[in-house]
Amino acid sequence: MSKSGKPKGRWGDLRRRMISAAIMLSVGAIEVWLGGVPFALLVIGLTGLMLWELARMTAPQRTLPNILVGLLASAILTGVLSFVFREEMMLALAALVLAPAAGLLGPRRDRRIFFTYGTALMVAGAGLVMLREEGGSVAILWLILVVVTSDVMGYFAGRSLGGPKFWPAVSPNKTWSGTIAGWLGAAIVGLGFSIAAGAGWGLIILSPVIALAGQLGDIVESWIKRRSGVKDSSSLIPGHGGVLDRFDALTGAVLAVLVLGMLGDLPLPAMGN
Repeated sequence: MSKSGKPKGRWGDLRRRMISAAIMLSVGAIEVWLGGVPFALLVIGLTGLMLWELARMTAPQRTLPNILVGLLASAILTGVLSFVFREEMMLALAALVLAPAAGLLGPRRDRRIFFTYGTALMVAGAGLVMLREEGGSVAILWLILVVVTSDVMGYFAGRSLGGPKFWPAVSPNKTWSGTIAGWLGAAIVGLGFSIAAGAGWGLIILSPVIALAGQLGDIVESWIKRRSGVKDSSSLIPGHGGVLDRFDALTGAVLAVLVLGMLGDLPLPAMGN
């Protein structure tokens, strides 16, 4: 404890992380429950911030206010289009047109990374809004719990058990023990929803698949940060880093739901509010 009475070191950082997490959980829960325009606006805002963080990491200079407006406009337009027009063709058109348009607004070191990952972020953001509209709050709750449970169980199992690394060249901290524990945690979430929400037993199999997609989303963002020479995507969230650092796994999970949903009907939880 410092002379001023404020916590120091990792305990001070833990306090900031807990406060930030509590705020994010509270706001997120309210927005998921409300759905509709409030939820869409939250997703649009988060997508815009993630695009801004991506622009900072992939451009020659870290401060790029000249393209911030374009990036936010792209996120807003994509979100609005996904909210008003729910056909997959409109979603794909919005992403393919707006992502390169935003990328051309300023010079950048990694145009292909920005184009590809920026498109993925916008598709995931629009897809999340569509999932809330069509699947209800229960489907969103299932998706978030799969990602969070996989992340938490993977973290503690990896720290406790250790073992071989999952992908050391890209994400040296991830282990196979943590990865498998994350899959098991996701399966437990799937089991709970299959019983409580009448989703069917297929959700027990689907949940670990979505968890794997979330883990890969985290690895992709780690690779971009490593390539860009940064520890965090930004410092927007006290104790947590950037918005991308918190929602990279959710991005991968949403994309997996979209792709699998195009291939066939998914055993998602029953329609909710």
